[in-house]
Amino acid sequence: MLGRQDADFLDAEEVALLRSHDARVIEQGERVAVEERFRGANSSDERIYYSVKLPLRDDTGAVYALCGISTDITDYRQIQDQLHQLAYYDPLTSLPNRRLLLERLRESLAERTHVRNDGALMLIDLNNFKQLNDTLGHAVGDQLLEQVGERLKHHLHSTDTLARLSGDEFVLLLPHLHPDAQEAALQAHHMTQRVLDDLAQPFQLQNSDYLASACIGVALFSDSGMDADTLLRNADLALTEAKLSGRNTHRFFNPSMQVEVNRRSQLETALRLAIAHNDLQLFIQPQWHQDGSVIGAEALVRWPHKEKGWISPGDFIPIAETSGLIVPLGEWVLEQACVTLARWQTIPALASLVLAINISPRQFRHNDFVNQVENCVTRHRIDPSRLELEITESLLIDDVEQTIARMNQLRQHGIRFSLDDFGTGYASLGYLKRLPLFQLKIDQSFVRDLLTDSNDEAIVRTIIALGHGMDLAVIAEGVETAEQADHLRKLGCDSFQGYFFGRPAAIPEWEGKLADRPAAL
Repeated sequence: MLGRQDADFLDAEEVALLRSHDARVIEQGERVAVEERFRGANSSDERIYYSVKLPLRDDTGAVYALCGISTDITDYRQIQDQLHQLAYYDPLTSLPNRRLLLERLRESLAERTHVRNDGALMLIDLNNFKQLNDTLGHAVGDQLLEQVGERLKHHLHSTDTLARLSGDEFVLLLPHLHPDAQEAALQAHHMTQRVLDDLAQPFQLQNSDYLASACIGVALFSDSGMDADTLLRNADLALTEAKLSGRNTHRFFNPSMQVEVNRRSQLETALRLAIAHNDLQLFIQPQWHQDGSVIGAEALVRWPHKEKGWISPGDFIPIAETSGLIVPLGEWVLEQACVTLARWQTIPALASLVLAINISPRQFRHNDFVNQVENCVTRHRIDPSRLELEITESLLIDDVEQTIARMNQLRQHGIRFSLDDFGTGYASLGYLKRLPLFQLKIDQSFVRDLLTDSNDEAIVRTIIALGHGMDLAVIAEGVETAEQADHLRKLGCDSFQGYFFGRPAAIPEWEGKLADRPAAL
């Protein structure tokens, strides 16, 4: 190394870093101690050095040189990493162990004082693992544990933790669930179902298929009293209850939460079957122009359950949203709407009507959404200008550019858009002017107290002025009285929808009324 320069061994970035350290010592008289990682010019092995640079001073105290000492600590760091691995990770599966789990669990619980999210701890126990060890040996049991760990990793999000607690017990820590406890429980329920289904698939042990099963105990953060030990104990109690209930089961620590999760799970299963078997119905509610003529209708999905009667959309729509069923449900509504419009085109009194359908953000963001709409319109040979897609302001929160691009693509085919529940979300006026909208829809919460609340009247007046200023039609929903309708007309509202003008009803019922209606009322 004698007579050689740093550049002979290191790249330009590393040399620049060393020179900056030298400058601090020479020019400012600092003592610089850093840990550096370098690769030799003729070696692929990374080495770690602890480097100390000291200023050398003359009798007057002025710095005239520096002394640098670098110690190769690669082996030391490797030993430290190994000790850390042994202290915090399971040697068989390389997953976090109980110690690291508890640390992350306490951090997650402490974080709840700053964020509104709920969380869950899932305790997973394999069934009949002792029998496997006794019959095929511990080496085969270890193979199963390793494979179980690998499968469980596939269910992790970036903020989740998977740990091996002991023996055949694994833990999933889900710290970022919905703030509402019931919604968080439903999210945890869906995760347990995916985990149980995954673990029920055959494992390969000694070149043969082996079928395993598991039970899961679930405890929510909101039931723990902000204590890690209590949360683990609650999950363990729930696991015991799950084991008593049979294989491939899960239970929540909170019994009332378990009842609610069971109810929603049953409703989700029934909804899935209802969509598949075409057991839902499409109702419509007419939309009236201020001159008294009917200009269209909004399609509303209804569910007549064979045993429970009519199930409220307020019950099954949120379940469809959280479970992902909102996408096939939305496809079913789109299909039925296009079938209806195709039939209306053959009836002169109905041929000019527009049919509006609600599009959820999750459905809109589906990769194939634009093609689905275009194919449905083409397949049923309907006038695309008679199909109106109602979107909400929440769609504009994420990926605005993609939203605008998709809307423009559909608008070029003649399909029009209405911004639903306007005034209740977070739409930026900057984005609003870029959207290819046809209409703003005043939310019923502003219409309800229009006659008694000056603030609601001011909001409605502003929305109407904004819509007209942007050359958009404005429709008010939730109009229930003649007084509300008259006042909205005076404020300049273009169209109305609500119980005063007609309640939602089955399509054949409204078709008969609309086909016989006078041109204007």
